[in-house]
Amino acid sequence: MKKLVLAYSGGLDTSYCAHYLTHREGFEVHAVTVNTGGFSPAELEAIGTRALELGAHSYKALDAEQSFYDKVVRYLIFGNVLRNNTYPLSVSAERIVQALEIVTYARALGASHIAHGSTGAGNDQVRFDLIFQIMAPDIEIITPIRDRKLSREAEIAYLREAGIPYAWEKAKYSINKGLWGTSVGGEETLGSRKPLPEQAYPSPLLRETPQTVALGFTRGELTALNGQEGSPVTLIRQLEEMASAYAIGRDIHVGDTVIGIKGRVGFQAAAPLVIIKAHHLLEKHTLSKWQQFQKEQLSSFYGMLLHEGQYLDEVMRNIESFLEDSQRRVTGTVFVSLHPYRFALEGIESPFDLMDSGFGSYGEMNTGWTAAEAKGFIKILSNPGKIARQIHQSHD
Repeated sequence: MKKLVLAYSGGLDTSYCAHYLTHREGFEVHAVTVNTGGFSPAELEAIGTRALELGAHSYKALDAEQSFYDKVVRYLIFGNVLRNNTYPLSVSAERIVQALEIVTYARALGASHIAHGSTGAGNDQVRFDLIFQIMAPDIEIITPIRDRKLSREAEIAYLREAGIPYAWEKAKYSINKGLWGTSVGGEETLGSRKPLPEQAYPSPLLRETPQTVALGFTRGELTALNGQEGSPVTLIRQLEEMASAYAIGRDIHVGDTVIGIKGRVGFQAAAPLVIIKAHHLLEKHTLSKWQQFQKEQLSSFYGMLLHEGQYLDEVMRNIESFLEDSQRRVTGTVFVSLHPYRFALEGIESPFDLMDSGFGSYGEMNTGWTAAEAKGFIKILSNPGKIARQIHQSHD
């Protein structure tokens, strides 16, 4: 039997693939779930049980949460990356790491095929296939849902005919949870007019009394929360628990898919949005204006390429080197107040704060230069405008 590694989430599409590829196509299916922070141990155990009941030869849960942070999340923070100034790339960023882990696992097993449950109408097919084709061009990619153009109803009918007892009725809202946020899809996001209702979001409002939290950054990475040091992954989880209790981080993202159609998805990403905005504020105090300008251009480009599955292009490593180098003095503490449905940036403390009052206070008294020097500077600064105006007026 030919060995096949199946990217398995436990949902309808991948469950269809597990049964169909085993019982109809004759593959030795090795199901694998790559956990980037969205599954509990109990959930992974239930997913594994289901995979084996569907006919998989083996099941493996790979812990990739730290790898997800190291390879992707830290650079999203360094770059303050928000897709269309809104979305922290919660799901699209995960798919890259999941694909990389699956390729490594397939190589270790000596698999001749890799399969996933993507349809032909979304971004994930691109993200998975690009990684697989570049990293393992000798391994054949199998995509039953896409290739057979299957509807959800057809998949359910097949599984019921095969005697699979699970209830496959679609939940009203689809939830995809990970370390860097949770996506939410429903009938409202299929159109352009309706918002998602309160009950669609996975974290309800639990706390209304405001509180201030202190985020400690060292060279751009989150290293402390309210004075308590910890690993970035641990602190992201802790902050998510604190901020999501206020129902912070909800929004709907509208963007362009890789295949050229518009897409709309809801999300709740309390910790990612608080961290990105706090980090950005710290950068405003510690980086020069030209550092910030260049970072904005490169970070937007980095986010776009990541979203479209181009993680393996060498330009991504170049941008990552720039982003990491830019963080050498992004160290300090940012104070953020949490409120129901929102947060506010209060201020920062940093040994590298460029708002040093010894050189002058904005809108107040200048102490580092004289009035005559200011006048001379402004006069010279006006030269290009004066010259252009004189030339243009003489020809108008």
